[in-house]
Amino acid sequence: MGRSITRKVIETRIAEGSWNPGSEIAIRIDQTLTQDATGTVAYLQFEAMGVPKVAVEIAVSYIDHNTTQIGFENADDHKYLQTIAARYGIVLSRAGNGICHQVHLERFGRPGGTLLGSDSHTPTCGGIGMIAIGAGGLDVALAMGGAPFYLVCPRVVKIHLTGRLKPWVAAKDVILEVLRMFGTRGNVNTVFEYGGPGVKTLSVPERATIANMGAECGVTTSVFPSDEVTRTFLRAQGRLSDWSVIAADRDAEYDRIAEIDLSRLVPLSATPHSPGNIATVASLQGIPVDQVCIGSCTNSSYKDLATVARILKGRVAAPNVSLVIAPGSRQVMQNIGKSGYLGDLIASGARIDPAACGFCIGNSQSPPTGGVSLRTSNRNFEGRSGTRDAKIYLVSCETAAAAAITGKITDPRKLGMRYPRIAMPGKFLIDDRMFVFPKPVANGSAVKIYRGPNIGAPPANTPFPAHIRGVAAIKVGDRVTTDHIIPAGARMKYRSNIPRYSEFVFESLDAGFSARAVRIRDAGRHNIIVGGVSYGEGSSREHAAICPMFLGVKVVLAKSFQRIHMNNLVNFGILPLTFGNEADYEKIDQNDELDIAGAAEAVSAGRPLALVNRTKGAEIGVLYSLTERQRRIVLAGGLLSMQRRKTEGGAVEDHE
Repeated sequence: MGRSITRKVIETRIAEGSWNPGSEIAIRIDQTLTQDATGTVAYLQFEAMGVPKVAVEIAVSYIDHNTTQIGFENADDHKYLQTIAARYGIVLSRAGNGICHQVHLERFGRPGGTLLGSDSHTPTCGGIGMIAIGAGGLDVALAMGGAPFYLVCPRVVKIHLTGRLKPWVAAKDVILEVLRMFGTRGNVNTVFEYGGPGVKTLSVPERATIANMGAECGVTTSVFPSDEVTRTFLRAQGRLSDWSVIAADRDAEYDRIAEIDLSRLVPLSATPHSPGNIATVASLQGIPVDQVCIGSCTNSSYKDLATVARILKGRVAAPNVSLVIAPGSRQVMQNIGKSGYLGDLIASGARIDPAACGFCIGNSQSPPTGGVSLRTSNRNFEGRSGTRDAKIYLVSCETAAAAAITGKITDPRKLGMRYPRIAMPGKFLIDDRMFVFPKPVANGSAVKIYRGPNIGAPPANTPFPAHIRGVAAIKVGDRVTTDHIIPAGARMKYRSNIPRYSEFVFESLDAGFSARAVRIRDAGRHNIIVGGVSYGEGSSREHAAICPMFLGVKVVLAKSFQRIHMNNLVNFGILPLTFGNEADYEKIDQNDELDIAGAAEAVSAGRPLALVNRTKGAEIGVLYSLTERQRRIVLAGGLLSMQRRKTEGGAVEDHE
């Protein structure tokens, strides 16, 4: 049998193991990216490793999340990132240069390469044939130091595209259809690989939209072929030398093949409060809209915003609608300015936000109380917008523009105008002056690292206890996201100050959790979190593991986990357990005393564990699915403590 794109790229990078879906492998990483919300802690961890400089072909540090300065914390972090980049040979993308995924796609992504990023939407670069994976910051720090990245060898699902999108139906509708088909759970350790004759009808920005939001399905990554469409895009970026053909063999083997006829799709929307709640726009028509936000790393390309500008030209946003548009990059901003589209957007009444994450992570443009907001971003978790009771709908740029005009959810096919076809520039206006490229220095250690008062060293964990004498410090329901565990938005300015940030763990679900966890920890007991289905979905933000670790959490017991968060728990010495029988979830209540005798010895030997609910006098079957390497990490109290043993030259002694 032939090989898929996924297998071809991964097999050439395998450092440990072999292609065997379901087994653990380690792969070499070509490129890394970080962003400021996760990057500060990642670089603090990188510093702690003692590596003299980055060991990948290119590492880029993007400042794109917290670019609004309220207080000194964000500005201090940005200054820290700038000095770290100069010290270790990292490219710095300054605030205002754009969102990491859009900018990396434009300027650095390379077909056939591997990219590891400390952001869950790193798979965006799968739109140009790259195996691009989101991970926790510690995994990225290790990759920057030359260590391989460990993952489960994925099963590969081919999504076979036929036909062509009809007018007013967009790439966003394709990925919403994928979410309708596959849902947001049950896709862990899977790659979505797109193929079929319909692929060639999609531009690179459209492919990137689909690859980006595949993260909401919980897959490892998504990938498209690199073909003539890719070549045209890279040539327009002045990077033709980076292009190569990446294609699956005709007889490639897949674990499953799913069919989508693009010509049969209609405008779709993800309804509150999950990207997996899919409905047709027609079925929602008429719902009044308070806000429309167009942008984010999912839909903020030149093609996206030019399409919106053509729809809005000569019109003004409805009086009841606050219209916000955020270009994905400075390059997009400059090119829509050059083409005249920026003027059309401004004339429509749109407020132009900086080229940054902004509204998507809830640190600006929050909707009114109980408001309805249509957004082209990728997540609509409850409270993520910054307004707890807002209703967020995720839609295409076309549907968003239609709502801006009419003041209500409107099927864009009903606008009664000709669909605008956008011609992509043969060559983009390119201006890389907002990158700070590292300069060769004789002695990098001479660069002084700036550390503001909000920046502290990563907290150390202790080895895993011989016996768990725990308390169910909190019991949460299904689909608790990393935003529920540790808030984004305004709270994220404390990301470099773990003791302070830890005060807000589970703030949106139980404001008393942090203080309660401290009391349990200081009383000599171990905190245990009890969760439901798909615990830890959403952002790669490893603070959702670091902060609970700081509060004394030793175990998370859930019905199921999402991939990145489970890896982050392991990396910081927290044992992820699942119920042997999901019905046993009902046998635990908050504040119950939960003990696991001989926990460390059993985990070391890979033996089963027995959890006893002392409060209710019940024994509950629990499971763990960890490799020998992961078990050693948990027992050591986390990966960072293991990686602090380095050779004189800075190489990692023990990747285990």
